[in-house]
Amino acid sequence: MTKIELGRLGIWCPWPLLDPELAKDVEELGYGTIWIGASPDDPDIPGRLLAATERVVVATGIVNMWRTPAEEAAAGYHRLNAAHGGRFLLGAGIGHREATQEYRSPYETMVGYLDRLDAEGVPAEGRVLAALGPKALRLAAERTAGAHPYLTTPEHTRSAREILGAGPLLAPEQKVVLEPDPVRARAIARQTLGRYLALRNYVASFERLGFTGDDFAGGGSDALVDALVAHGDVAAVAARLAAHLEAGADNVAVQVLTEAGGDPRPALRAIAGALL
Repeated sequence: MTKIELGRLGIWCPWPLLDPELAKDVEELGYGTIWIGASPDDPDIPGRLLAATERVVVATGIVNMWRTPAEEAAAGYHRLNAAHGGRFLLGAGIGHREATQEYRSPYETMVGYLDRLDAEGVPAEGRVLAALGPKALRLAAERTAGAHPYLTTPEHTRSAREILGAGPLLAPEQKVVLEPDPVRARAIARQTLGRYLALRNYVASFERLGFTGDDFAGGGSDALVDALVAHGDVAAVAARLAAHLEAGADNVAVQVLTEAGGDPRPALRAIAGALL
């Protein structure tokens, strides 16, 4: 299976914060991929980002299988790649039990969704699966270009690579806070982490990494926050990103966390200078 070239680093950004100017800046800094964070309510976002850039790959991270029918996702895939030289990657996933009333039989739903993408002519190498646990990772290896795990650690990346094998794409997301004061950095991190600590699929993933109930209280223990969010100076943050690459990642999707309303560009620029 031929891998789409994503570059060593990409960015992961919530879809409401993405715009063509940020896309241009990210491309100029040398990042290879823009991951559109969460299932966008605006279906025109990928096209606007692709039209504003020349080289960077635009990927959905992720389209929610409950919200977007496979036929609709496939039509967008074909339209965007025809217009922009094959620079669009379809990331899809099952979402969260707590956020989806229809949530049921997650594995069977993923298999059925991929079957429908097959029927609509979306090639396996043109799509990735949001996958955390072993069963979903094996499905990603069998039926897609690979996996896009979210909210993980280099240890998870190493385990995921063992499950996927040498061929499939592995593109984990990594949250970062470019802030040398650990107390302030953890406070910024907890503003985002808190919502995930009530979601069963993420809690199960953290438990597989060795964390326990006490780690999930109060916005997350320091140990959990430090494991999930790289923080410190640029050297410390770059070392965490490099650890994912050394553990088997092909691309690391960098999500910069800031105080409310903060600009991610200074951190992205510093990270690019260190690693790109």
